[in-house]
Amino acid sequence: MIEVCFIAADGARTTAQAEPGISLLEVAQAAGLPLEGTCEGQMACSTCHVIVTADWYARLTPASEDEEDMLDLAAGVARTSRLSCQIVIEPELDGLEVRIPGESRDMRRP
Repeated sequence: MIEVCFIAADGARTTAQAEPGISLLEVAQAAGLPLEGTCEGQMACSTCHVIVTADWYARLTPASEDEEDMLDLAAGVARTSRLSCQIVIEPELDGLEVRIPGESRDMRRP
């Protein structure tokens, strides 16, 4: 299992276990975190936006031009922003840390 740490806007940390091959969005949703993923991982929205910690950002496969275009629509974008649906969990990502922006909303929750 691969361990991923999500950091909420208030600084609370949630550690989740992930199987290789699934998206970071799926990991977050399985852990009950507020990443909506309205388009269900089809890269047609920005509701799964996360901010990758600086030390991990360079280790990721670079964002595609389409992903960069979607990030232009996200609230609270930072230099290390990514769409969690586009980050595939691999063994090399064990220990990955990402921040969930304060502007994040999950319409699945009341």
